[in-house]
Amino acid sequence: MPFRRAVRVLATAILTVWTALVPAGRGAMAADPGPSAVVFAYDRFGEDQNPSISIRIDQFEAHLDELTDGDYQVLPLPKILDALRTGKPLPDRAVAITIDEASRSAYTEAWPRLKAANLPFTLFVATDAVDRGSPAHMSWSEIRQMAAAGVTIGGLGGSTQSLVPRSPAEVVAELRRMSDRFQTELGQRPTLFAYPQGEYSLAVRKAVAEQGFVAAFGQQSGVLHPQADPWGLPRFVMNETYGSVDRFQLAANALPLPVSDLTPDDPLITVNPPPLGFTIADSVGDSAKLACFAAGQGRTVLERIAEDRVEVRIKDPFPPGRARVNCTLPTPEGRWRWLGVQFLIPD
Repeated sequence: MPFRRAVRVLATAILTVWTALVPAGRGAMAADPGPSAVVFAYDRFGEDQNPSISIRIDQFEAHLDELTDGDYQVLPLPKILDALRTGKPLPDRAVAITIDEASRSAYTEAWPRLKAANLPFTLFVATDAVDRGSPAHMSWSEIRQMAAAGVTIGGLGGSTQSLVPRSPAEVVAELRRMSDRFQTELGQRPTLFAYPQGEYSLAVRKAVAEQGFVAAFGQQSGVLHPQADPWGLPRFVMNETYGSVDRFQLAANALPLPVSDLTPDDPLITVNPPPLGFTIADSVGDSAKLACFAAGQGRTVLERIAEDRVEVRIKDPFPPGRARVNCTLPTPEGRWRWLGVQFLIPD
């Protein structure tokens, strides 16, 4: 069987199994969200000229200190995904670390510190910059060194540009080009994917799933759980602006806020402000304490359409680009259930 057909068959089988457990967060929802895990996303390290995508070294070290001294279990991302897919248990406060883009500072600054702390992580590689020999990025030899040391290597596309504006044929071509480079340089094709800039639409998601990726990650905040869409998984992004240890602790202790019947179902919106709504199970806590916050607008008005149906009234249209809505629900133990939704607003 040709390789691409084989991976498509594998992806379909995984989707069938995962959907049998929970239907991708859009339909019926189990009362108990089950095991969960928090995934952190980093990009660059100590690059003061890029504060929107870089974390200060002292901030990163504080994060590692929290993970090694606190009550957390940092696990390889594939192990977490396997547990969510198969129903295996996960420890409370399970955490995974991911790094996007394969920058030079990830190799020189992050990796030595992660090795010293004995913490596993996943590196998502954008292949074009590596192929060009960009001095701001790793070489294939260095990526092979990481892979040989046990680092999980995933794909981030060819370039780091968003796939959303491209045609379906262009998206597929880039995914195949990236995958071919992995096969040539690393001897295997990636099975995990991170959307460039965290952006995806239903069309992009479909292409990624059909190309055989078993999971794909955005940059919306939230917690992994069995009901989550495997090709729209959340991560907490850490950068200089949002990288305080207090925020890190808040995210690392977060719990899932599983919802169903989420609307609109496509992050690429056609109505602005988007008519955000979802169904929430009472079993996750006192939903009367639910609060949602829209980017640039603060706390929103929530309207209950039915006992378990919530609609978020976003007051003003979002400007073109990315926009997020974060919904949180406190627990009696002092932790927070978290749901993040990212929208893409066309020009």
